[in-house]
Amino acid sequence: MRILAISGSLRAVSSNTALLEAAAALAPDGVEIVLYDGIGALPHFNPDIADEDAPASVAAFRAALAASDGVIFSTPEYAHGLPGVLKNALDWVVGSSELVEKPVALFNASPRSTYAVASLTATLTVMSAKVIGEASVTVQLAGRALPDGGIAADEELAGILREAIAAFVDAVR
Repeated sequence: MRILAISGSLRAVSSNTALLEAAAALAPDGVEIVLYDGIGALPHFNPDIADEDAPASVAAFRAALAASDGVIFSTPEYAHGLPGVLKNALDWVVGSSELVEKPVALFNASPRSTYAVASLTATLTVMSAKVIGEASVTVQLAGRALPDGGIAADEELAGILREAIAAFVDAVR
């Protein structure tokens, strides 16, 4: 099973990206969680560009989504909303079928990011993605002292992620 992980953050040291990297490290046998790092390379969405004229970065993004069995998103919140880079990426696939009926989970690195989670849930729902609530989790990373090995080495956080991944795998199957 191949799961695509998409961080809404472009920061070099991002708690959302770190959460997805930990999920990849904790994935059970037979499950590959692959971090997609190309959303920053997508051009501004332009609905006048036909699918056959889409830039290579857009085609690559769509192909990565299509090749996945499910998608996990983790995103920060800016000004009570999604980062523009993530919204832009989603805009590029509104009119295509890569997310239609695709199982998705939302991993949240901050309990304060409720507006972004609500916005992302609404956007994905209108795009006909299947948001799997029991596989979506919120953890508190800010201010938390992590052991060597980071999130994946933290017993409590690793347990939360393993449970969420297991629920997501069950939903995808």
